[in-house]
Amino acid sequence: MSKAINQMHIDVWKGDWGLPTIDIECLKTLTFIKFAGAPVCVNKTSNPFKTPNGALPVFRHCHTVLTSFEEVSGYLQKQNYSPDHNLSPKDCAEILAYSRLMREKLYPALQYIWWVDERNYVDLSRPWYAKALPFPLNYYYPGQYSKRAKHLLDSLYENIEEEPAVSKMYAEAEKCLTTLAHRLGDNSYFFGNNPTSFDAIVFGYLAPLLKAPFPSCSLQNHLKASTSLLKFVVNISKKYFPTEHKDYEEELKKQKSKAEIEFPNERRNQIMAGIFAVIAMLGYAYSMGIIETKRKNHVARS
Repeated sequence: MSKAINQMHIDVWKGDWGLPTIDIECLKTLTFIKFAGAPVCVNKTSNPFKTPNGALPVFRHCHTVLTSFEEVSGYLQKQNYSPDHNLSPKDCAEILAYSRLMREKLYPALQYIWWVDERNYVDLSRPWYAKALPFPLNYYYPGQYSKRAKHLLDSLYENIEEEPAVSKMYAEAEKCLTTLAHRLGDNSYFFGNNPTSFDAIVFGYLAPLLKAPFPSCSLQNHLKASTSLLKFVVNISKKYFPTEHKDYEEELKKQKSKAEIEFPNERRNQIMAGIFAVIAMLGYAYSMGIIETKRKNHVARS
């Protein structure tokens, strides 16, 4: 059998904002692959149409096809590609507990932020995925993802689009982030000096939340206020996805330099626009006889 046939492949959503992929499940899986050092060929297809369950990621090796982080990580571990070799049974039990906590308390809030919050959906999520997807799928999938997220949240919260339910959901998510921050402390990783599957999971959840330019997201501000989690995300990005991180940092520098160059002209234009507006208002008042009338009234009183 040829080497090409034996090659492991994974299809994922494309990346943005310094991330190799913006999708949570894809990012968890890619990060695990990086940590494990598995020789997997990554294909950024951004097309879930021909996948087994209409979603990404999709992992393929010989006749094996897998579609979730749990399946892929379990399969790679059986192939002796795993970052978890040094974990104790107690560590593994703790990982299961924390992973369940994030799935129950943090994941629903992330789904709300991406697909239910109207401002985020209209200004960021829908246009981003519509641009990434090929025609005519870009008219179908964003709406389906939104419906799926609403169905999930309706099963967890009563009247999710009303303020009390949203506040409760965000409070639970913020508490989850605080718990993770306390568990991490000043360490680089959650279990020892090397990353594990749990670090891949946490990075997959937190990196898109931190990096995506949401127009409406209080939970993002809560994450940014956590020094330990912020450092955690940045360090993994730099070390394991250096190309994407460097390209994004350079793009931000270019945007900042451009803004600094344009600022004096922008300020001048604002001043000129203000002067023009005042002149226009005075001209209008004079043409309507307002200024002339006031002057005559003043002369008459004198």
